Amino acid sequence: MSHARSEYEDFKRLAPDVYDLVLALGQLATKAGLDKQLIELVKLRASQINGCAFCVQHHVLLSEQIGVPTDKLHLVAVWREAPIFSARERAALAWTEALTMLPGGVSEEVYSEAKREFSETELTYLTSAVASINVWNRFGAAYRWTPAKRPVATNAAAS
Repeated sequence: MSHARSEYEDFKRLAPDVYDLVLALGQLATKAGLDKQLIELVKLRASQINGCAFCVQHHVLLSEQIGVPTDKLHLVAVWREAPIFSARERAALAWTEALTMLPGGVSEEVYSEAKREFSETELTYLTSAVASINVWNRFGAAYRWTPAKRPVATNAAAS
């Protein structure tokens, strides 16, 4: 088991300008109108590929808060084999994987699929979301940020 080399809060304190820029980049896609659930699936998938435990947990928790179906969260790692994902989600996930694992670039097939599902503007903003999560993953994986603990559910009846 590895331990943190530094923590997320340290990053915010040490480089607040970098933090603010990466955070802002990551928010542009939803500000431009892309579906929040779709963007969370994209960020979760890139984080899985990059092995960033902090980001995987962060985006699982955010996805749950905004109502992403649990089955999608469980199956995003194997989205190609899971019929639960829409054509638009599949195109976004393929785009995410191509941009996250760049050795061969983005194939014409993946590009064509993405262009069928997204306008030029949407694809540009989707690309910004993938770019931002890949930046976050580089920090989280390099410094082994500790993943957040799942909030303990409170029993409203007991209050």
